Amino acid sequence: MPYKRKYWDGVLIAVLAIAACIMLLPYAWMVLSSLKSNMEIVSGTGGLFPRQPSLEGYRTVFRDAPFVTWLFNSLATSVIITVMTLFTSSLAGYIFAKHRFKGKRLLFILILATMMIPFQVIMIPTYLITAELGLVNHLMAIVLPNLVSSYGVFLAKQFIEEIPQELLEAARMDGAGEFRLMLRIVSPLILPMLSALGIFTFMNSWNNYLWPLIVLNDESKMTVPLALVYFNGTHMVNYNVVMSAAVLITLPVIIVFLIFQKQFIKGLTMTGMK
Repeated sequence: MPYKRKYWDGVLIAVLAIAACIMLLPYAWMVLSSLKSNMEIVSGTGGLFPRQPSLEGYRTVFRDAPFVTWLFNSLATSVIITVMTLFTSSLAGYIFAKHRFKGKRLLFILILATMMIPFQVIMIPTYLITAELGLVNHLMAIVLPNLVSSYGVFLAKQFIEEIPQELLEAARMDGAGEFRLMLRIVSPLILPMLSALGIFTFMNSWNNYLWPLIVLNDESKMTVPLALVYFNGTHMVNYNVVMSAAVLITLPVIIVFLIFQKQFIKGLTMTGMK
């Protein structure tokens, strides 16, 4: 019986390893293509590996465009959105999970209902409100509409409901206020969930393309997803430059995932159990 189990475990590991390699193949192709010349990519005769590896695509990205500024714009907006989303989600989730007030169920249903509305439906009203606030062509136009996540509120509420009420009552007896109780007691207990939510939020903000395309006009205010369109020529696409920019764009997301990998997997596991 142990031998049979080890055999099937080995088969399962082999299948998962093959699936992982297949999933990583597009990213490997993108990295290798960034090291090729544009002519080699267009001709399609060079195979997967470059004949003469070159960093000309990366040099073009930093030489012909303010790519560092775009990276900073995306990093600043993504970090602010992620931090504020974690704060508002944990705060609202704590209120809905551990407090009673009139209209609580109806308000929570309305928050969940917003998850069913596509962004394309509210795109024009959001733009009109942003224009009235004078934030068009400003990075705050990206930040303000994304400070609250209905999915984050729902997820935080589900986790905070499992925290024993006795623990919170003991903290109140020790003189802790509600805000301090949420920060010092509740937040550490839902840290795996916050890590998973933070990675999802950061990735969505980092990869957001449609809304920045609508509200940002100046080249200096652009974010990195818009860079892929910037490097596309009218009559000819510099594929090696586009691939180089794509590699640079994906690096921060990979770094964030590697840093919070353990908490992310734990948060996903606990979310699935919920």
